[in-house]
Amino acid sequence: RCVGCRLPASHCICALRPVVPSNAGFCLLMGDIEALKPTNTGWLVADVVPDTWAFQWARTAVDPALLALLSDPQWQPQVVFPPEYAEPSRRVATPQMSPGRRPLFVLLDGTWSEARKMFRKSPYLEAWPVLGLSPGHASNYRLRRSAQAHHFCTAEIAAMCLDLAGDAASAEALDAWFGMFSEHYLSARGQGPR
Repeated sequence: RCVGCRLPASHCICALRPVVPSNAGFCLLMGDIEALKPTNTGWLVADVVPDTWAFQWARTAVDPALLALLSDPQWQPQVVFPPEYAEPSRRVATPQMSPGRRPLFVLLDGTWSEARKMFRKSPYLEAWPVLGLSPGHASNYRLRRSAQAHHFCTAEIAAMCLDLAGDAASAEALDAWFGMFSEHYLSARGQGPR
């Protein structure tokens, strides 16, 4: 596999990778072995949005660098998760953006059961608002199966966040990168044209 795009070398798309300046940042909390899965789309966010950090989630330990990022005054953290799992006082429908602070979207990158566990068992996230998304369309993710059409992959969620934050150019670039990655991944598996 290519170390840049994580696709087989014969299907490398590194030369086509967009990097778009964005006011927003992303903090990916990655479940167990999510970072090792070739179908992980969290890395696509990091490919496109320069201010993206990834941390391995653990129930009993918190990376000090994660806590430092969440407390950095330039950022306004918000956890992106279905709002019905949060207390009503934490629920927001639009990105929280204060003057002088940039939105930092905290994405729980893992299977649905892992994401729910991360949400419930991460007390350091309880101080932040929970941004709920209402996409109005089904997921385009075809690299893994989900029993629920309303479950979106990490790259799709990130693109929606960028769009809601008024960063249409970054949202479009990430959507296009996600589409290209998916197409080439499926092609490498013999499930689509190259």
